[in-house]
Amino acid sequence: MKKRISAILIVAYAVGIFPAALLHAEEVKIGYIDTVKIFSNFKETIEAEEIYKKEVDAWKKQAEEMETGLAKMRETIQSQTLMLSEEKLQEKKMEFDRSAEAYRKFMNEVFGENGEAARRNKELTDPIVEKINAVISKLAEEQGYTIVFDAAQGNIIYADKSIDLTDMVIAELDAQLETLQ
Repeated sequence: MKKRISAILIVAYAVGIFPAALLHAEEVKIGYIDTVKIFSNFKETIEAEEIYKKEVDAWKKQAEEMETGLAKMRETIQSQTLMLSEEKLQEKKMEFDRSAEAYRKFMNEVFGENGEAARRNKELTDPIVEKINAVISKLAEEQGYTIVFDAAQGNIIYADKSIDLTDMVIAELDAQLETLQ
C-alpha cells in the first residue's frame, strides 16, 4: 500500500513539475539540407568537377599508354623468344620488368589511397565544403535553427519539405558567387 501511495505521489509530482519545466524550455527548431543536391547545383562544384575530370582523364590516358607499351613489350618478347640469344632475352625481360614496376608505381602514386588524384580531389573540394558549411551555419543562426541535418547521409527517413533549407543554401551560395564576379 505504501508503495502504491509513493508511486501516486511521484506521478503527481512529476505531472506538476514537468509541464512547468516545459514552459521554460527553449523551442527547438530543426531543419535539413541535401548536400548531394547542393553539390550538383553549385557552380563552383560543377567547375571543380570539370577540372578534376580533365586531370583524371589525362592520368588515365598516361596509364593506358603505359599499358599499351607493356603489351607491346610482352608481345615482342613472346614472338622473339626463339630468335633471341639468352642474354638479349634477359635484357628484354628486365626492361619489361622495369616498365611494369614504373607502371605500378605510377598507378599507386596517382590512383592509390593517398595518391595524387585523392589529394587533388581534396584540394578542389575542401574550400567548397567550407563555403557550404559557412552558409549553412549563417542561415541556421539567422533563422534560429537549433540543428540542421543532412538528408544525403541517409539519416532522415521523413521530413516535411517546409524545413528543407537546401534551396536557400544554394541561393545564398550563388549570391555570394555573383558578388565575387
